[in-house]
Amino acid sequence: MLITNTTLQALRVGFKTEFQGAFDAVPKMKDRVAKTVRSTTAMNTYGWLKSLTGMREWLGSRLVDNLSEASCTILNKSFEKTIGVNRDNIEDDNLGMYSDGFTMMGDGAGRLPEELVWGLLKAGFTTNCWDGQYFFDTDHPVLLADGTMGTYANTDGGAGQPWFLICSKRPIKPIIYQERKAPNFVSKDKETDDNVFDRKEYLYGVDMRCNVGYGLPQLAWGSKQTLNAANYEIARAAIINMKADGGGPLGLIPDLLVVGATNEGAARGILQSQLVNGGESNKWAGTAEVLLCPWL
Repeated sequence: MLITNTTLQALRVGFKTEFQGAFDAVPKMKDRVAKTVRSTTAMNTYGWLKSLTGMREWLGSRLVDNLSEASCTILNKSFEKTIGVNRDNIEDDNLGMYSDGFTMMGDGAGRLPEELVWGLLKAGFTTNCWDGQYFFDTDHPVLLADGTMGTYANTDGGAGQPWFLICSKRPIKPIIYQERKAPNFVSKDKETDDNVFDRKEYLYGVDMRCNVGYGLPQLAWGSKQTLNAANYEIARAAIINMKADGGGPLGLIPDLLVVGATNEGAARGILQSQLVNGGESNKWAGTAEVLLCPWL
């Protein structure tokens, strides 16, 4: 192949097409549990998390939420992947070996947000959120109706494979996915670029900037107990009974049961079987959707 601006442009388009096809093919599941926030700076501070828990009756002077006491800062991180193409392989039309490379690059860029979001959810049993407690904990602080401080739980512990019951239809989600820069396919393939001039290597890469953090713990119940009807009932009742600061109900209805492969059968039995126990009507049938997540 004679290397010209035209052939290099054709290569660039072909490599990007392979990248984009693989990127688009990755299942996009994170939006079920994560709110995407577009970032325009190096970091974002979320001081509104506690204030989303509800309104209060206005009696006398306004009561001001001290958002600085219930905030978190998410610092954007940079990610990249780069592939080098030897000029000799271009001249010799020996480019088949690179097809899988650009496919895997697109797959990796598509998987990164999923890996970050689902990885953070899974780590919630041992990772602090903005209130200073583990995201899944038994003693999150909450202001009670009488003005004293109490606690609420969004886990019942356990030691098995994790499963999560989510209220997914609120403006905020259990996880925040912060996107500073969407995946950007770039190239250094001019004859005057140092990599080409010095090493006869054409470079193609993707870069992106993003990160994740925790939203409202009340929207998610995480458990490592056996997934059965009794423990599902505990999780469902706990979310429905969640209270805002001041003691008012949050009005949450869980609608999404997130499981890995180990718990898929149990989840479908609880939520999709019409009959249980040899013929009894299944009272939990249809009360939530099963989401099988390969990232767990």
